[in-house]
Amino acid sequence: MRGTKRKPEVYKLYETPIKPEDIERMSFEAIERETAGHGFSSDEWVVVKRMLHTTADFSFMKNIKFASGAIDSATGALLQSAHIYADSNMIKSGVSEARLKSACKNYTKDKILCHIADPDVVEECKSAGLPRSLFAIRKAKPFLDGAIVLIGNAPVALMELNRMILEENVKPAVVIGVPVGFIHVIESKEELMLSGVPYITITGRRGGSTLAVSAIHSLCTIASAGVLKG
Repeated sequence: MRGTKRKPEVYKLYETPIKPEDIERMSFEAIERETAGHGFSSDEWVVVKRMLHTTADFSFMKNIKFASGAIDSATGALLQSAHIYADSNMIKSGVSEARLKSACKNYTKDKILCHIADPDVVEECKSAGLPRSLFAIRKAKPFLDGAIVLIGNAPVALMELNRMILEENVKPAVVIGVPVGFIHVIESKEELMLSGVPYITITGRRGGSTLAVSAIHSLCTIASAGVLKG
């Protein structure tokens, strides 16, 4: 005998509508309630809170690391419409032009570079037998000084960037180095933290493109708040 037919959950929303902005507000309120005494500075917390909102995972809070001055360097770069390098087209597509413009009206999507699918990069990869991400970030070298680098997918891109910082004196404004995976991931992040450049990272294996995007969006929030105060 079949049981009583259950009323679908969505009817609760039909009966008591909630606007998207209210859902986001309620979500951040829930995060605040569950993270009392987190220990981050106010600006760091803007970034961390957005990451938690993206993942609904509180377990990696202790792994989120900021270099001293990283947020100031990042927001300063945003205010000057600095170039942004993304290691994947997922990140490039995910970064909101509207959020960038909230920091600097001069921003356009053309300021976001991603060479991972460029034909010359693909050919170099085939010839050398090395990952495309390595040649993609090499191609971006002329634009990396003072840039914001977003790495959420490819630890090899982060390792090559670390080499370029150490051996070629490349100086990004900030590296948001949060690649995810099992191979080269942990060591790429540990090397980044020793590189001397401003960074935001998540130690261990966790990371991902969505976290890189959430980080730059939250940095835009901080930068635009500074503009409004000014």
